Amino acid sequence: MDRGDGTVKYVLTGEGAGTIFVIDANSGDLHATRSLDREEKPFYTLRAQAVNKKTNLPLEPETEFIVKLHDINDNEPKFDKEIYTASVPERSHI
Repeated sequence: MDRGDGTVKYVLTGEGAGTIFVIDANSGDLHATRSLDREEKPFYTLRAQAVNKKTNLPLEPETEFIVKLHDINDNEPKFDKEIYTASVPERSHI
């Protein structure tokens, strides 16, 4: 419904809308305002809708989507010694 003429506004609702997640009202681009941790919350359910800027009437049905977080190793390794030495004998099995 967005013809690019500036008459459409995008609205975001749901978990973290306006705080953790913000939407550019003109383009509909979604951004996270901070780093997210899967251990804290594994997913967020959000809803977005395109509305007419002047009348605030919906231009299309609301769309629900889920932002799922993938786990990464965010705990850096710690080593007690500065140098470690190891060896592998020749013709060793994989």
